[in-house]
Amino acid sequence: MLRLRKSILTVLLAVFTLLGCVAGPSLSAEKTALVVSVPMEGVVGVSLENYLDEAFAYAAEEKAALVVIGLDTPGGLVTSMRGMSQKILSASIPVAVWVGPPGARAASAGAFLVMAAHVAAMAPGTNIGAAHPVTASGQDVPDKELSRKITNDLAAQMRSLAEERGRNAEVAASMVLNSVSLTAREAMEIRVIDTVTPDLPSLLKWADGRKVRVGTVDVVLDLKRYEIRTFEMSPRLRALHFISRPDVAYLMLTLGILAIVFEVLTPGGFVMGTAGAVMALIGAYGLRMLPFNWAGIILLVAGIIVLVLDLVVGGIGVLSLFGLASLVVGSLVLFRAPGGELLNVSVGFMAGITLTLGAFFILAAGAVWRSTRNRVTSGQEGMVQGEGVVVEDLAPGGFVSCHGEVWKAVSEGGERISKGTRVRVVRTDGLLLHVRKVEGENLEEKGAGHK
Repeated sequence: MLRLRKSILTVLLAVFTLLGCVAGPSLSAEKTALVVSVPMEGVVGVSLENYLDEAFAYAAEEKAALVVIGLDTPGGLVTSMRGMSQKILSASIPVAVWVGPPGARAASAGAFLVMAAHVAAMAPGTNIGAAHPVTASGQDVPDKELSRKITNDLAAQMRSLAEERGRNAEVAASMVLNSVSLTAREAMEIRVIDTVTPDLPSLLKWADGRKVRVGTVDVVLDLKRYEIRTFEMSPRLRALHFISRPDVAYLMLTLGILAIVFEVLTPGGFVMGTAGAVMALIGAYGLRMLPFNWAGIILLVAGIIVLVLDLVVGGIGVLSLFGLASLVVGSLVLFRAPGGELLNVSVGFMAGITLTLGAFFILAAGAVWRSTRNRVTSGQEGMVQGEGVVVEDLAPGGFVSCHGEVWKAVSEGGERISKGTRVRVVRTDGLLLHVRKVEGENLEEKGAGHK
């Protein structure tokens, strides 16, 4: 009987041990999956590229199961788009790009990032596409042959990304070739994206159990239990992202150059020059993150210098017109450079800045010109033809009171002029006034007669 009990206990122990070995993986599979949320908003550029690098490093360190990029962009740099697409393609962690929240867009360069993702999703009320290459001013590339080469190159890249992820390659390429833009529902119906979900939890619920290919390995997403951590952009990258916006970089550079030119032409302080140097440096650093044309920089500087010179030389606004023309041309070609084919700069903003500066300088030049026609009423030149009173007999030298000040004076012709006589300034010789007696009564004699 004792032996039978021992045998039963041994069998039960073996069964529980076997069950533990079988159940072990199931229990571990129920662990919470980490999902790293990476919100990306604004122009695709160097700052967002660096942000993506930091997000991927954090996700790898924390052993995340999925990285979700929340995208809302009008487009950006071709170079940054290519770099970010390559990082997504070579990522060791599954990457989902969700265009959201409702009202967001994945235009131009953003469409490439959506195509590169393992999971492509959009929120209702969003749109994707319009990836045809343009100049920074929003116009087509002027050189037809160059435009054809750039367009075909980008279309091939878009087609390749779509084929890699099993999506509709022809429609994806038409976003580049024909500037096709799609709503979220349209994109899902023709297999440009994988799903339409209103928020991140809905996306994770849809993605749970789905298989994606990461590198050469098929990975099944296990998102039954998950924890979402948002990886925010660092303050350094936030500042860089702000100043690398084309409109901000243009404004800082223009105001900085203007302040420096004013400081050089009207020395005597340091506030204007220091502020100008800081703004110019910020603008230059922002331009370093953007494709820019040196000809545009030169035209901007020349235009501002000509505008200021028109004020200095007392022109009538002709130079201001030339300076304004230089400023306009410089603004238009500033961001027209290789790499900026998907960068759309606000032409309205740049036109507003240019017109404001031009109007200011033309009005100021007009005021300077009008002032040169007025009679001088201050300084030594303003004394000529002015009247005064002798305060000390001129024999022929003495002193007169003119414009509320006492001046050393000498009578014209050497005649003696007594105290209290009204005189008129004929000319000046340094600080010496040459005066002539005004015909009339002597003020002192007139006062004595009243007594």
